[in-house]
Amino acid sequence: MRFRTSMIALGLLASAALAGCSTTSQTAQATPAAEPVRVETAKIFTDSYGSVTDAGYTLPAIPINKVKPEFVRQIVNYDTTEKPGTVIVNTRERHLYYILPGGQAMRYGIGVGKQGFAWSGTAYVAWKQEWPTWHPPKEMAARKPDVAKYVEDGMGPGLNNPLGARAMYLFNEKGQDTLFRLHGTPEWASIGTAASSGCIRLMNQDVIDLYSRVRPGHQTKVIVIQ
Repeated sequence: MRFRTSMIALGLLASAALAGCSTTSQTAQATPAAEPVRVETAKIFTDSYGSVTDAGYTLPAIPINKVKPEFVRQIVNYDTTEKPGTVIVNTRERHLYYILPGGQAMRYGIGVGKQGFAWSGTAYVAWKQEWPTWHPPKEMAARKPDVAKYVEDGMGPGLNNPLGARAMYLFNEKGQDTLFRLHGTPEWASIGTAASSGCIRLMNQDVIDLYSRVRPGHQTKVIVIQ
């Protein structure tokens, strides 16, 4: 299937109440324009969603036949001038692209929380973490008293942790936290939807794959478009 997406330059918008993402706020910067693309599926990885044992945790298999094919991990032909290793997040289309050599990209389905629409621009993966600890912001604790106990001490890693098996933290070129996260989720059915909270979520099996490709630091440019 072919489609064309117009990537529009938007200013960075940082929100101080990113539920499930962070608890701090930083200054935003402008983002450069990105070029139109044409996408065509080259290979789909429907066999990559079985049960996975990772760091002592056993992730359950995902019933991938219940996920729309467009949100299953796949290699697509992708026209872009961005260099291999760049990550492009298209929140409107619910897709994340990891640019590969030869005019291709690994495409993942994503879920977008309301915080995922609060930021757009260019950043880099400052650091990444396996099986991260989740610290909900105080704003979320005010709405959901049952998570208040995790604000200070955090929720330890595990199968029910909202950040899933991996998290990648995006900072701008000034070294400031954008409050934007790429992370896993145990809620595979939320992929392709606008979830109630959080930033950009991928199925755990997908975020493990993306995590293995991404290099922290300025080596990994991330472009987020709305």
